[in-house]
Amino acid sequence: MPSGISGLLQTVPPFTRPLLLSVAMEILVKKGKENDESIHSFVSRRLGKELADIAVDSLCRGVFAGDCRKLSIRSCFPLLYNAEQRRGSLMLGMLLGSGPSPVVPTGPLAQRSIKESWAQWSLSKGVESIPESITEYLQRSGRVQLHRDAAVKHITPSASGWKIHLEDGVISADHIISALPAKALSSALPSSCQPLIQQLQDISTVTVAVVNLEYEGSILPVTGFGHLLPSSEDRGVLGMVYDSVPFPQHNRPNGQTTRLTVMMGGAWFQEVFGDPEAVTEECLLARATEAVQCHLGVTTAPIWSRLALQRDCIPQYYQGHFQRVESMRSFIRKNNLSLSLIGSSYDGVSVNDVIFSGRTAVEELLETQV
Repeated sequence: MPSGISGLLQTVPPFTRPLLLSVAMEILVKKGKENDESIHSFVSRRLGKELADIAVDSLCRGVFAGDCRKLSIRSCFPLLYNAEQRRGSLMLGMLLGSGPSPVVPTGPLAQRSIKESWAQWSLSKGVESIPESITEYLQRSGRVQLHRDAAVKHITPSASGWKIHLEDGVISADHIISALPAKALSSALPSSCQPLIQQLQDISTVTVAVVNLEYEGSILPVTGFGHLLPSSEDRGVLGMVYDSVPFPQHNRPNGQTTRLTVMMGGAWFQEVFGDPEAVTEECLLARATEAVQCHLGVTTAPIWSRLALQRDCIPQYYQGHFQRVESMRSFIRKNNLSLSLIGSSYDGVSVNDVIFSGRTAVEELLETQV
């Protein structure tokens, strides 16, 4: 992809014409009439098939580990969908705005990130620091009862709301805010919650193999955050992150090494690697190191590696996802169920989206902004 204005004006491989031409012509494209369509169809219609096949295909593999020919533009990229609906053009929507957006008060850290123009951020002990810090804060507060490593077996209605049957006991609740994956919640709900159960089961997920590799010395032929691959080039490998480049703070204190993360599978896991339960660690590690050699020309073997097979980790918002979510929440309202649906299965898969959905659910319960 172009790294500056000049790149927009020139023909940059693998594209066959300047990207600025596609952008300039987009404003002339008529507004779509469907209430939803695939991301690939939407971008092909507005910006051209080449951009959809290469850039957007790669982007969707990096963000959702998914197939842009199935994913919903309305649910995955609502800003783009709303820009076309309200302004008739993506460019006009970006310039003039595509409607009201949620106003969230910014804390000190967010204000600092704006002031210092952070492009990205990390945590010294990883993203797991967030739930760990929340857990520590709640335990210190003395205002909540935490059940850790206790799976929800099933949920039953009660006179006061619900009884939640856990592996380590039963608790009562007048309202449930569920951040469980959709399929996990569907298996816990009582049979009286059909058709909600079926709609939850219909939300698909994909499995991603995440391979961390460390190499001796500085071995990258280029610098940058990383690279993504279109499905036409390599269906099994989604992309790589050059961890040592954006976050050298995580490097070893002694001796220079290069850290990489290879992401594989997603919507193509079964096709390329077979059953996630049957694939071997050796197979996935070999595929990851082969990809590093093929893409980056690295011929040495890694000095350290780690594989995490993230099963059913990213929900897939296929076409019509917004209707399914609306139908589920309508069922909850009509049946006066004391239940809020949050988490990555409904309104966005990113960490920011998940935090915002939880915040929104609390505000709706309290009927005030928090």
